[in-house]
Amino acid sequence: MGSFTFHRSERLKRQKLIQELFDKGSYFYLPLFKVLHLALPPAATQHQVLFSVSKRTFKRAVDRNRVKRRIREGYRLNKHNLDPVPQKLLIAYIYTGRQIVPSAEVHPKVAASIEKLKTIYQPRKTTDA
Repeated sequence: MGSFTFHRSERLKRQKLIQELFDKGSYFYLPLFKVLHLALPPAATQHQVLFSVSKRTFKRAVDRNRVKRRIREGYRLNKHNLDPVPQKLLIAYIYTGRQIVPSAEVHPKVAASIEKLKTIYQPRKTTDA
């Protein structure tokens, strides 16, 4: 079981990587989220994550920050489930909900997105017959 921290180095901040994620990455939808993902080269040391909330939907910065804080906390508590994935990933969580939902609803959705990412990037087991 990994540590339940979220270091600065885990945040996706480099403009070049963000642009690459949005240009070349794949995505899927879950209730409340659009999740973009892209595998990093083998030399990468850790997953990097971006959290985004629409300014059009939530006019007040305090509301956007509250939603991002809840998503970030859900990721922090569930990121250890990504450990079996052999590749490191770029991940972007884009909040698509129209209201601020409680943490009790956000955390299971983030956990479900991590499980889906794990199934996408899990190496296929081949059986030689």
